[in-house]
Amino acid sequence: MNWSEVISWIKSIAMAVIIAGAVRYFLFSSIVVHGESMAPTFENDDKVIITKTTKVDRFDQIVFDAPDADEHYIKRVIGVPGDSIEVKNDVLYVNGKATEEPYLDENRAGLMPGEKLMGDFTLKEKTGYDRVPDGYLFVMGDNRRVSKDSRAFGLIPENSVNGEVQLRFYPLSSIQAY
Repeated sequence: MNWSEVISWIKSIAMAVIIAGAVRYFLFSSIVVHGESMAPTFENDDKVIITKTTKVDRFDQIVFDAPDADEHYIKRVIGVPGDSIEVKNDVLYVNGKATEEPYLDENRAGLMPGEKLMGDFTLKEKTGYDRVPDGYLFVMGDNRRVSKDSRAFGLIPENSVNGEVQLRFYPLSSIQAY
């Protein structure tokens, strides 16, 4: 192998590293789930891939900068700008309409008769707003009994969102696209 071939290989490897770094920085990232706030959807130590360029919609699972700690949280978007939110008798109402939450079925199955996943509340009681203001989101964990979410720390700025969960890739027995 001569020097021009070695230099060509070095350039190719350097370019591949730069492209991989740019893709990871601007488009995709992997995150390790910490805690049980999204169980059973995501369990502690699950590994997920997020996309950084998608538009966030209601019920998307997102990763964002925690407003009260130097870490990331993973939660489900419940309210987007313009939404009114209320929970009454364990039923979520978005803009006055009862909303199905099938991702809570497993947690509900473990309740004793008369038990609830969460207490009643309105968006106004938790945040001071009647509707989610522009530039903000209301988020909750799927494990409502233990999740620290917008019910505790309020609305999150949309610009704090790191990305939307697209794929759980670990553990291998639980690979799933979202």
